[in-house]
Amino acid sequence: MVETAAPAEPLCASADLDDGGRAWVFDVLEYGRPARAFVLRFGGQVVSYLNRCAHVPTEMDWQEGQFLDGDRRFIVCSIHGATYEPADGRCVGGPCGRGRLVALQVGEAAGQVYWYPSRDIRPVRFDEPAEDGMPGSPA
Repeated sequence: MVETAAPAEPLCASADLDDGGRAWVFDVLEYGRPARAFVLRFGGQVVSYLNRCAHVPTEMDWQEGQFLDGDRRFIVCSIHGATYEPADGRCVGGPCGRGRLVALQVGEAAGQVYWYPSRDIRPVRFDEPAEDGMPGSPA
């Protein structure tokens, strides 16, 4: 059986993401487990990552949707100061070593930002019963 590509998931209006501004935070399932992700605009491009530091698996924003440092140049984990390059998620300083943020595929079309789920990172579906009968549970 060949797996088909998942349909694009609308996240937010393109206008909701100011360059170097607040990120749009959303829920996902990574390998069937709940996780948070975010999308932000940096250098005119939209980028998206799991909201999980490569140093210690904890959410990084210091306030909801706030990931960038004071100069708006780097993504910084609010817990231990691990610093990441927004364009590709690679660690550039702090305790993250050679780590990298887990990237999600996103794009823009017709004034809308979209996320393209992968085999491992899927949308949360609260309205669809899963195998265990609980809404939002992974199938």
